[in-house]
Amino acid sequence: MSENNLIEEFLNYLRFERHFSPHTAKCYAADLSQFCEFLADSRGGSRPQTQTAQPGYDAAGGGTAVATSVKSVAAPVQMGHDERAVLMAVEDEDVRRFLAFLREHEYSKSTTARKLATLRSFYKFCLKRSYVQNNPLSSIRTPKQDKRLPKFLEEEQVRRLLETPDVTTLLGARDRAMLETMYSTGVRVSELVDLNLSDVDFVGECLHIRGKGKKERVTPISPTALAWIRRYMDMRRSDPRSANFDQQAVFVNKHGQRLSTRSVRRKLDKYLAITGLDSSISPHTLRHSFATHMLNRGADLRSVQELLGHQSLSTTQIYTHVTTERMKQAYDESHPRA
Repeated sequence: MSENNLIEEFLNYLRFERHFSPHTAKCYAADLSQFCEFLADSRGGSRPQTQTAQPGYDAAGGGTAVATSVKSVAAPVQMGHDERAVLMAVEDEDVRRFLAFLREHEYSKSTTARKLATLRSFYKFCLKRSYVQNNPLSSIRTPKQDKRLPKFLEEEQVRRLLETPDVTTLLGARDRAMLETMYSTGVRVSELVDLNLSDVDFVGECLHIRGKGKKERVTPISPTALAWIRRYMDMRRSDPRSANFDQQAVFVNKHGQRLSTRSVRRKLDKYLAITGLDSSISPHTLRHSFATHMLNRGADLRSVQELLGHQSLSTTQIYTHVTTERMKQAYDESHPRA
C-alpha cells in the first residue's frame, strides 16, 4: 500500500476522478475523521482531535443532533501506520458499533445514512485499489429514511418574492434577474453562480448548465427571465466601474466579482423579510417550487427530471405529492359519480 495518507488519497480521488464538489469532499473528510476517532476510542487508542462536537450542526448542513465539523478539507485526518492498519482491519461488527454510537448520540437518520454512504464509498475505493480484500459494509443495511416532503412556495408567494427587488438600482435589477432565473429554470444555487455570459442563449432561450459531477445539460429559460437578465446586463455595462467587473460571470457582487452561494442566500433572506414570507425558505425552495408548479400544471415526471438534472427518476418522485390537488380536481371534473 502507498506510504501516502490513505484518506487524502481517497479525497483526491473524489475531487479529481469523481469530480465531487469541495463541499462534498469536506463532508466526507468529516465523516471519516469521526469514524477514525471512534475506532481509536473504542480500541483504547488516541489520535489528534480534528473535530468539535456541536449540537444541532452537521458538516453537510443536515442532521438535528450532535455532529461534527471540520476546519478545512485541505487538512484531512493525519494517520500513522497503526491507524491505517486499523482502518484496513475494520469488520462489519465495527461498523455496527459505530451505528450504535450514532443512535446513542441521537444523530438523525439522514445524517447516519450519509455517514454510511461515506464509509461505503471509502471501502469500495480501498477494495478497488486492493488495499482490503473484503468490504466491511457489504452486509450493512442503511436505516430506512423518514419521508420528508419538500417545502415549496405557492405561485402567488413566488410572484410577491420576484417583485420585491428595487429594479431601479443595479443590484436590485441583478437580484430580480437572479430570482427570475432560479424560478424559471429550477437550477441549483451553485449552478446559478457558475453561469457565464456564454452560457446564456438569448436566441434559443436556453441556458448551458454545469451541474453536479461536472455533468452538463441545456435547460429552457422563460422570455421573462431572459428579459430581466438583459436589463441587468445593460445597466451593468453602463456602470462606470464595469471595466473592472468579471467579464465572464453573469451575476456579480457590488465589487464586480462573481457572486457566491452564500451571498445569494443573504439576498434571499433580505427579500423574505420584506415580504413577510417564511424565513426558513432557502434558494433550494425555489427549485422545489419550480418542480412543484411544473407538475401541478401538467408536466410529466420524466421531463421534470431532465430539467432538474436528476440522475435518478426516484429523486424527482418526491414532488409527486403535490399533484394530489390537481388529480382530485380532475377526478371531480371527470368521474361520473364524483
